[in-house]
Amino acid sequence: MILKVVISVVCAVSVLTVGILIGHFGIDKGSSAPSWVNDVAKDVDEALIEKFLSEVDNMQIQENLRELTKVPHMATTPGDEQTVKLMLERWRDPETGLDDAWREEYMVYLSFPDTKNPNKVTVVSPSDTVIYTAREKEKPYTADQDDPEVVQPYAAYSPPGNPKGKLVYANQGKPSDYQELNKTVDLRGTIAITRYGGAGRAAKAINAAPYGVIGVLVYTDPLDINDGLMSDINETYPHSWYLPPSGVERGGFSTHYGDLRTPYLAAKGNHTDFADITGIPPIPIQPIGFEDAYVLICELGGEAAPADWQGAFNCSYNIGGPGFKQTSAFNSSDVKLETFNHGELKNSSNVMGVIRGSVEPDRYVIYGNHRDSWVHGAIDPSSGTSVMLELTRVLGKMVKQGKWRPRRSIIFGSWGAEEFGLIGSAEYTEQYFTKLSERTVAYINVDIAVFANATLRASGMPSVQNVIFKAAKQVNAAGMESTSVYDNWIKYSNWTSPEHGLIPKMGHLTGAGSDYAAFVHYLGITAMDISYTYDRSKTNARIYPAYHTAYDTFDYASKYIDPGFFSHQAVARTAGNVLIRLADSLVLPLNCSDYAELLEMYLSRAVDLYQTDLCLISEPLKSAVASFRSAASHLDQMILSSDLAKETPMKVRRINDQLMLLDRAFLDPLAFPDKYAFSAGMSTFPGLADAFAKAESSGQSSDWDKVHYHLSVLSQNIAGAANTLCPLFSELKKYN
Repeated sequence: MILKVVISVVCAVSVLTVGILIGHFGIDKGSSAPSWVNDVAKDVDEALIEKFLSEVDNMQIQENLRELTKVPHMATTPGDEQTVKLMLERWRDPETGLDDAWREEYMVYLSFPDTKNPNKVTVVSPSDTVIYTAREKEKPYTADQDDPEVVQPYAAYSPPGNPKGKLVYANQGKPSDYQELNKTVDLRGTIAITRYGGAGRAAKAINAAPYGVIGVLVYTDPLDINDGLMSDINETYPHSWYLPPSGVERGGFSTHYGDLRTPYLAAKGNHTDFADITGIPPIPIQPIGFEDAYVLICELGGEAAPADWQGAFNCSYNIGGPGFKQTSAFNSSDVKLETFNHGELKNSSNVMGVIRGSVEPDRYVIYGNHRDSWVHGAIDPSSGTSVMLELTRVLGKMVKQGKWRPRRSIIFGSWGAEEFGLIGSAEYTEQYFTKLSERTVAYINVDIAVFANATLRASGMPSVQNVIFKAAKQVNAAGMESTSVYDNWIKYSNWTSPEHGLIPKMGHLTGAGSDYAAFVHYLGITAMDISYTYDRSKTNARIYPAYHTAYDTFDYASKYIDPGFFSHQAVARTAGNVLIRLADSLVLPLNCSDYAELLEMYLSRAVDLYQTDLCLISEPLKSAVASFRSAASHLDQMILSSDLAKETPMKVRRINDQLMLLDRAFLDPLAFPDKYAFSAGMSTFPGLADAFAKAESSGQSSDWDKVHYHLSVLSQNIAGAANTLCPLFSELKKYN
């Protein structure tokens, strides 16, 4: 027995010795770990970001804009096709292009005016004699504004028609405006004139129809856009950035986004009947300039409109008798609105480009901007396109020279037909719904890159606040060598965060103002929108004054919006910095605790507003928010305290997936069943706020039931989001 033990020990020692010798002499001393090991653990390269920032050229951006605005490029026109070819040419350039570039095409329903039979607004006598005719085209000040391809002002998706009736003034066309007007004026058979603002474009007509209004005019009041200035002799463009009297804001007049025939389906041949289209004006509507609105409004009879309905004209804004004053030359006359718009199926293109990721090619950071404009579109959207072309030039050059390849894939989207209702981006998200939902890290939107040249403006999910701040601290503010974008931003817009102290104020991505809408509301993808804007203490303009007019040209942009293109450069550097960090960071630079802070603020407001009526608000909603805070703090702390470069790739991937999918957890199709592809807005909890307001007004038990229903939806979604931050179902209990 002892002999067997000795023999076994000797054999074991011999095998061990042989193994050690084989290992010692068999290993190549010069070998190292496979290259992919280092790639997997690599984090964002700060030196590369500095190089990127140094190479973004304001003069390149200027020349991009000059090229993009040579001709009008409304969606699906020859000018639009010209910009498609330009994007493809740049993104396929052998020295500065992307890995691949292509076009995605959709057959979409658009609305156009009749070029041979322009829309008309006239004042006609009882015998139908024309007494006054509104301008059909804007007054040109430069040759490009007189281009024959400049589309006449019109309301896309307004139906054709020729209503004639007495004029009334309905302020902004909100439901409350028509309700107030209807108290003293019989609106049946009238034409309403309204101001831009307060309600969506289409809503001004949709809100009017139930009162019997048969047509609507809409204009931009100088009080809302020009700080009251009106004369093109020395006050407005071409002497300043202000809108000249004949300027007219065009626009898409629909309440839905995406191709109107194919909701939730990509426009690839599937379609509904045209009669099934919803969300468009039921009555004709037409935009006009304020020079014509002045003539009409100042002749109106009836009582004076409320004080907050008054505008910049040097006359009383009366509501209409209905109709004009008895002392007016228009006495007893009607306003006649003739619209000849028609719908067409048109082929619209997105231009797509990609830089393939080296480690996680199946994770996407998407950067997008629409390409189409109403006329030349120097600011909207070509300021954003010119910035995107400069980003891709700098990044493409790094890739082509072998100096860089991102960890994750970067997809660039030049969306088509945005002005008609975010069509290109919406169709793209519908076509690739599953792939994008499962793989997209974030979406960066830079539409109007520069509204003006004072300060940065950024909106987004709470989780992107930190990465935007970090990027903004590394970039010089426009025209300032010793002040960062961040430090300049905080001077113009700030708030005191309980967690961070005084910080710049971020906006929220509510509504459908640009191409982030489908990514946010439909897919639940983390998103942001970045631009430069004006000093709101110096102007009350609701947007830059030449918006959607024939005056939004290279001349206007280079003289009055951003001389020298330094603000464009600051936006390109900031957005590009964010893009690189999202594409290259080992751990996604998304912060859950900032989300928790926002939810706690919403909860506090909800308690203040509704606690008296909703005793139950203290439970389960408070519990859900507390759970989210616990889970967010735990995950953020774990990320900060770990050396994740030394962890297994699967652990890093798991953490990143939790961060990436957080916003998806807040999507709930039952929260807003009557809304088309919208998630919650951002004031307090919007579903709860709307339900509470309705119940408080009606007092009906069924409406109070809906309030409690929204409490349940809220609590479940927030608790579900908290669970998303935990790898296992049981772990959340440990954090509470």
